[in-house]
Amino acid sequence: MVYEDEDVIVVNKPVGLVVHPAPGHHDGTLVNALLYHCGDSLSGINGQLRPGIVHRIDRDTSGLIIAAKNDMAHLALAQQLQDHSLYREYEAVVVGNLREDQGTISLPIARHPTDRKKMAVNHLSGRPAVTHWTVLARYPGYTHVQCRLETGRTHQIRVHMAALGHPVLGTRCTAGAQGLPGAGGPVPPRPAAHLPPPPDGGAHYPLLPPAGLLPSRLDKMCPSGIE
Repeated sequence: MVYEDEDVIVVNKPVGLVVHPAPGHHDGTLVNALLYHCGDSLSGINGQLRPGIVHRIDRDTSGLIIAAKNDMAHLALAQQLQDHSLYREYEAVVVGNLREDQGTISLPIARHPTDRKKMAVNHLSGRPAVTHWTVLARYPGYTHVQCRLETGRTHQIRVHMAALGHPVLGTRCTAGAQGLPGAGGPVPPRPAAHLPPPPDGGAHYPLLPPAGLLPSRLDKMCPSGIE
């Protein structure tokens, strides 16, 4: 736990933890932990399966999750996410070197038409998605980037960076990324010096998630404010 008051609780979700119960994940989720810790003190707007959950991040992504402990806080947080007074930033390592130092990707995202387990850019049925990216550091064959989201589509950063031709290192959940260097595939011929070798001397890197979710202004997360 990172922070808690009468309105909100902020948790640093580790990689591998599912946010709320879903098919195949009925227990051992973040919601189960929140119910144990908070009891009945969670917002009920999203129903019994997602009490307190205002936003979520992928199972294979680490970062901060803000949960609402009452309906007033839930509505306030949802509004702040909508008007971007509270926004989400991630850091990730992508394959290749981006030409520019910053840019914006505005491409609609939907389920892949044939592989329903993957998300993809879809101009016919996709929902609007916008990602602003900035280069933080450059390495041989890789780029460390910061991504600020205007929207929160499933696998948005992974889909957008893959569409840009620079998939997140280790990603397998987006159409078009499989088989690219670092996309859960063979070790690139010249791995960057700052990257550790694959574990146990193996020939593949594990799936590597974006490094974190960082809300920018904690003093706007609840109606009463945070001192």
